[in-house]
Amino acid sequence: MFNGILLQLQTVTNDLSGAAQTTGQQGEISLSILDLAMKGGWIMVILGVFSIIAVYIFIERYLTISKATSSDKNFMNNIREYIHSGRLDAAMALCRSTETPNARMIEKGLARLGKPLNDINAAIENVGKLEVSKLEKGVAGLATIAGAAPMLGFLGTVIGMIRAFYDMSMAGNNIDIALLSSGIYQAMITTVGGLIVGILAFILYNILVSRIEKVVYMLEARSTEFMDVLHEPAR
Repeated sequence: MFNGILLQLQTVTNDLSGAAQTTGQQGEISLSILDLAMKGGWIMVILGVFSIIAVYIFIERYLTISKATSSDKNFMNNIREYIHSGRLDAAMALCRSTETPNARMIEKGLARLGKPLNDINAAIENVGKLEVSKLEKGVAGLATIAGAAPMLGFLGTVIGMIRAFYDMSMAGNNIDIALLSSGIYQAMITTVGGLIVGILAFILYNILVSRIEKVVYMLEARSTEFMDVLHEPAR
C-alpha cells in the first residue's frame, strides 16, 4: 500500500513538472505593444487619434495659460503711480504693451474712467469673463475625450465578443479553443486602450482646469486692487 502511494505521488509530480514546462514554453510567446494595438482593429486607430488630439490640446493650452499668468510684479504699482500722477496715457500705453489678460482688463477700466465706479467694475468683470473663456478654448474637447474614450473602448470589446461567439456558433462541434481565446483577448485590447486614453485625458483636463482657476483668482485680485486704487485719494 505504501509503495502504491509513492507511485501515485511520483505520477502527480511528473504531471506537474510537464505542465510547468508547457506553461514556461507558452510564456515565452510575447507581443509588443504595437502588435497588440494593431490587433484591436479600427477602434484603436480612433483611440490613437484621440490621444494625439488630447496631448496637442494640453500642450497648446498649457503654454497659453502659462503666458497669461506671467506678468510683471510691478505692473499694478506702475498703474497706481500713473493714475495718481494723472498720466493716464502712460498707463494705457503700459497696458497695451503688456500682452496679458490682466493688462487688457485694466485697460478697459482705464478707458471707462470718469464714469460711475459700478460701471467701471462691470466693464472690468466683462473683460475678465471674456479672457477666461478664451483660455478655456479646447478644454471642453479634452473633457469629451476623457469621457468618450473608455466608452469607445468598451464598444470595441462588445463588438469583438460578438464576433468571437459568432465564430464559435459557426464552428459547431469543431471549436478551436486557441482561436476563441485569441478573439476574446483581441476584443479586450480596446477596453485597455480606451481606459488608458481616458485616464490620460482626464488627468490633463484637471491640470488645465486647476491652472485656469488660478488665472481667475488672479484676475479677481487685480480687479479688486484696481478698484481700490480708484478709491484712493490723489496724492
